[in-house]
Amino acid sequence: MSGVRYAVLIPARHGSTRLPGKVLLDRSGKFLVQHVVERALEAPGNPRVVVLTDDDRVEAAVRSFGGEVLGTSPDHPSGTDRCAEAAGVVEADVFVNLQADEPLVDPGDLGLLAEAAADEDTDLATLGHPCTDERALTDPNAVKAIVGPDGFALDFRREVARGAVPAGAEVLHHLGIYAWRRDRLLAFAALPPSPRERAERLEQLRAVEDGWRIRVLVARRPAFGIDTPEDYEAFLREIGRGD
Repeated sequence: MSGVRYAVLIPARHGSTRLPGKVLLDRSGKFLVQHVVERALEAPGNPRVVVLTDDDRVEAAVRSFGGEVLGTSPDHPSGTDRCAEAAGVVEADVFVNLQADEPLVDPGDLGLLAEAAADEDTDLATLGHPCTDERALTDPNAVKAIVGPDGFALDFRREVARGAVPAGAEVLHHLGIYAWRRDRLLAFAALPPSPRERAERLEQLRAVEDGWRIRVLVARRPAFGIDTPEDYEAFLREIGRGD
């Protein structure tokens, strides 16, 4: 990749409604957040990888395996706000926001995201993969990106009617991994939540409604986040540690 100086920031909360303490699950022999850190360290371009947390348990766990961790305010409403705080002290031109429950992300995709975000024609870069299951189109738990022929997002929705997709556009399953230049990250965090963002609980709609150009890259693999006990069991099976 080109000489983009980037950092991978990994917001890690201990609280989770459906799977409390999930970032510290360790039946694989490693903490879940450790798997994520190790994937990020494999990314091209030798990025700095920093876990962001407001929880002493998470901080201690990260330090136990030699990871870098930064304490952030407990008052942030989202991981993006946590990243914006970190951008004030972490030296980089581009910041990749990788959630602590995304252990199967392809490291190469992180480098591609950083390159895309470094382009001045792009306000924000993110990932998606082809939505091949028709049932997923109407599953509100599977967020979809509607992407134009130029590779930029037209919209993000929880439910998509196939006949409502514009001609030439593609529907991708959205992966909530983002990359931004420092100025765009700080600008996003300064924007108030938008009406559709509040209604659909999709943070990226704030950028859509403000007219941002969001580049959507096709991920190399259909990675999934760990949101439920069933997701964690599927992850263990994926890495050969499940029952």
